[in-house]
Amino acid sequence: MNIKKRTKPLILQKYEVLRTRLKSDFPRVHHIEREYGKYLKGYMGEVNVDYFLQFLEPISTILQDICLKVGGKSVQLDNIIISQHAIYIVEVKNYSGTIIFDTTLNQFTRDDGKNETGFSHPIAQAKLQQLKLQNWLQHNGYTNIPIYYLIAISEPTTRIKVIGDTESIAKVVAHGERIPHIILDIEKKLENPNKILHQKIGHLMLRKNIDFDRDIMQEHRIKRQDLMNGVKCTNCERLGMQRTPRSWVCPKCGHKDRHAHYLAIREYLLLFPWITNPECKNFLQVDSRHMVNKALKNVNLTYEPAHKRWLRK
Repeated sequence: MNIKKRTKPLILQKYEVLRTRLKSDFPRVHHIEREYGKYLKGYMGEVNVDYFLQFLEPISTILQDICLKVGGKSVQLDNIIISQHAIYIVEVKNYSGTIIFDTTLNQFTRDDGKNETGFSHPIAQAKLQQLKLQNWLQHNGYTNIPIYYLIAISEPTTRIKVIGDTESIAKVVAHGERIPHIILDIEKKLENPNKILHQKIGHLMLRKNIDFDRDIMQEHRIKRQDLMNGVKCTNCERLGMQRTPRSWVCPKCGHKDRHAHYLAIREYLLLFPWITNPECKNFLQVDSRHMVNKALKNVNLTYEPAHKRWLRK
């Protein structure tokens, strides 16, 4: 059973907002576009692999896009598959061209047909995740549970090349469609009379899960004044919907939406931790304090009287 299905990551949602809100003269706008493209490609690759992992649902507990914390440190995992015999970490990589594992020099590179570029070694990353997850399990009272890591290559046209020990790489690296078969082959070899309570462990992970997040505004040195105000059309995504007595109207496509301002408030609170009534009026480009106050009450926020501001829960 899949008890935590993949949703669009917070960081990708933030970049989506920035692409429509960032002023065109922002000096690093092209860098924002590249980062957005990178996160979107990664997310789509994960979704592609999800299709194949779903065939393991009848025999396991699956959690996607999990972030756990132990000892003040966090471990973010693309997929966790818990069977009656073991736990499998499946990390998804979306590389194009040819990827090369050199087991002699312990190097990982990609050849896109023009250049060969070195990257952080995905197996080394997975080994570290394995260790962190082992520490998390021990911290929560679970010991001696086998943990396996696998690297799923999401793009089926990507060529996997090995220099050196091909067998050792083939055990842990494969295209997404082969990952379930590798897991089933491992399962056949495992004999454990004390079966893992996979559903219990899975639901514990679900309760302990936290949203993986980063302050990309600070990372890219983006200030509030670098963003454009206005309510975004929920049809054509143009900024500048106009307020009427009972709705919002887009001057470009004529689309009407009574609740379009809620989307604008949620976008603001993706990028900033809190909002005040005056700031909300400015962001929505309206004069009605009553309308703004009512809207903020309806978007599931927490009011902080001492600072007269609304915080996301």
